[in-house]
Amino acid sequence: MNDTLQLLDPTIDLEQEYRAYNDEFIAREEPEMFYRLPGDDFAEFVAQLQREARGEGLPDWAVPQNTYWAVCGHRMVGVLKLRHRLTPALDKCGGNIGYFVRPSARGQGHATRMLAIALQQARALGLSRVLLTCNLDNHASARVMVKNGGMRATDGVHPDTGLPLARYWIELS
Repeated sequence: MNDTLQLLDPTIDLEQEYRAYNDEFIAREEPEMFYRLPGDDFAEFVAQLQREARGEGLPDWAVPQNTYWAVCGHRMVGVLKLRHRLTPALDKCGGNIGYFVRPSARGQGHATRMLAIALQQARALGLSRVLLTCNLDNHASARVMVKNGGMRATDGVHPDTGLPLARYWIELS
């Protein structure tokens, strides 16, 4: 691997990096929404992410989603989720794309690059536009969306926290 950021499909080869990524969030007591604990059977965890991408075995409320691990050099710097379609709930909060950057890797342009690559993947899925959301006070994430062509839409409210959300559409055509 080189030092160029890549979005990779989950693989057992990155177990150590994935666990280190999670450990940073846990050490900083950041919300669990930023990471996903794999349990003891890492191969099964990776297989579950692959099934989610194919839309297999999903709960009624879920949609197929690709999980990508953002790697720069040999270091995992983030995770990105690309949801294949919206539900009414995702239209309000979550959108088509969600991304998280490892705390020690923030402020280095990784999220902007991750989103740019993900937009190419969304086009390949046949999406003509994508929705992204962030907390209203998350100015860094809002800048990432705007840098990638995001246009502010009607704001919303996070259903769990009650906090105001900013919603951005990005046209892919």
